Amino acid sequence: MTHTLPIAPWRLFAVEVRAVRRLSPSFVRVTFTGPDLDRFADNGYDQRIKLALPLPGQAGVHLPQGPDWYARWRALPDHERNPIRTYTVRAVRPYLSEVDVDLVLHGDGGPATRWARRVRPGDSIAIVGPDSAYGGDHGGVEFRPPSTGRLLLAGDETAVPAISGICERLPLDARGRVLLEVPEAGDALPLITPPGVEVTWLPRGSGGYGSRLVAAVAAVAGDLLAGAAPDERGPQLVDEVNVDHEILWEVPEAPPTAPLYAWLAGEAGVIRTLRRHLVSERGLDRRAVAFMGYWRLGRPDPS
Repeated sequence: MTHTLPIAPWRLFAVEVRAVRRLSPSFVRVTFTGPDLDRFADNGYDQRIKLALPLPGQAGVHLPQGPDWYARWRALPDHERNPIRTYTVRAVRPYLSEVDVDLVLHGDGGPATRWARRVRPGDSIAIVGPDSAYGGDHGGVEFRPPSTGRLLLAGDETAVPAISGICERLPLDARGRVLLEVPEAGDALPLITPPGVEVTWLPRGSGGYGSRLVAAVAAVAGDLLAGAAPDERGPQLVDEVNVDHEILWEVPEAPPTAPLYAWLAGEAGVIRTLRRHLVSERGLDRRAVAFMGYWRLGRPDPS
């Protein structure tokens, strides 16, 4: 009797770069293609994936195979371990076997930035992504709002692709605000949103991370919560996560009656400040705040 292995939610896709498009001073869009990308699940919103990048001097990516590939990859010596970084899907076109990923051109000189600055059509890498043949929840989608209430989507440039994908899938009657802090004014990209969702771009220029976003969230939160019945529990204490040693990430199930649902992502120190303001100072139910430290200033990205 032949035994068929069960289909896993995620799989490795061997891909090559079909096109590279510079969107703005800080963003580049890479279109990938591959023989199996017709099986890449189009879940929309903020679907996370991982890109496995070439090592210096390597033409492609050579990852361990099999269901235990990740553990075997982790066990490799540093000089043999291909860098793996987390990104958000920007668009999926299964009928063309294409996936778009928007990359931020940081100035940190890390492996992802170095690759993004030199990527060319024909380059080969690997994507770890959701398999459409799997019939259950793939995971990796953190936008889980209640069906009522207003929305607050806020983040820095690393959250722009995720927030863009979320906005495109919102219902037409959605209401709320989108706040995006980016390096410069030229990084303001076209966003498709419902009529009741207002987008504000916040170029920080020479300011530090969060220099525009923190004040903007404080101002907008007051407007969005105006007239809402206060949480009967009042302001709540929040756990002070040490963002230099721990991952700042929590995606609770929002209560159905929350007047505001906040989705926050970006530099971990800034996101911790935003969450504290909304929950401890504004009294928003902590279950109505999804927050994700996508990265931490001065700390390499964990794989």
